[in-house]
Amino acid sequence: MGTGRIASNESTSPRIHESSNILLCAGLTPAWQQILVFDAFAAGQVNRAGQTLWTSSGKVFNAGIAAHHLGGPSMTLALAGGSILGEIEAELTALGVPHRLVHTRTGTRICTTIIDRAAARVTELVENGREVSGLELDAFRRAYVEEVARAGVAVLSGSLPDGTPTTFYRDLLERTHCKAVLDFRGAELMSVLDLSPFVVKPNREELARTVAAPMESETDLHAAMRSLNARGAQWVVVTHGAGDVWLSGARELYRLRPPGVETVVNPIGSGDALAAGIAWATRAGHGIVEAVRLGIAAAGLNVTQLLPCRLDPAAVADWSRRVGVERVE
Repeated sequence: MGTGRIASNESTSPRIHESSNILLCAGLTPAWQQILVFDAFAAGQVNRAGQTLWTSSGKVFNAGIAAHHLGGPSMTLALAGGSILGEIEAELTALGVPHRLVHTRTGTRICTTIIDRAAARVTELVENGREVSGLELDAFRRAYVEEVARAGVAVLSGSLPDGTPTTFYRDLLERTHCKAVLDFRGAELMSVLDLSPFVVKPNREELARTVAAPMESETDLHAAMRSLNARGAQWVVVTHGAGDVWLSGARELYRLRPPGVETVVNPIGSGDALAAGIAWATRAGHGIVEAVRLGIAAAGLNVTQLLPCRLDPAAVADWSRRVGVERVE
């Protein structure tokens, strides 16, 4: 499969460790994704898919695939195991995605996307991340410390596997000395805000759950975002489907308006493309507003494709120029 071994319980792309200033995408709950496409889907009945695809997915793989397609040195670090490990390695290698996989005894979770073309509706069936051992978590931590030492920007994304301490992400961030873009929620997110992460990126529903407050108005939304800034987040980016994206800092608030998309093919992975786009632009030296514009463009292009995060950097740059920006405060 073109992968080299660096330890008995890991596999990695050849010679990637010689690169520096990488964009590191790290996470513990990737997925092997089944995509079923139906001309029409009827719940409670037998449905025959017109098209079936399998791909490496979950937040960490989506972000890593997006980062690789956008260009520049990157590394995707994840836990992976079970009977589908070889298929994951083979696909990442075929795509050219630099990767380091810490092997687990339990299998990588399987998630399913159901696309109903007649109703223009996408349904996602998500399996929780399966429990992993303390030794496997230790191996991931060691690998992360090695990789983040080479990173210019790091993206940490996804939920933690069942049974993993909620402080695990904090443990990683305490060993992170570059800018970090965080795409996780809840107690895990609240536990790291005092470490002053560069960007935190919940969607509106995730933000409501994280702060345990309603999001019935823009005033509610802005208050919740500013509460994360007050706890230490340098920038908070909040999405809401195809709607406006909000960006807040300690003293600034922006509304960004994505351009319209004529046909939505598959929205899965759009938030991950956004996170990767922000990180990629940040490493390239763009300011935060421009970085979020590029991230929004990456997310917008993602919904027009069946497989997640296969991005064209020239198209992303073109789309970003059509993202409207309004400074509210």
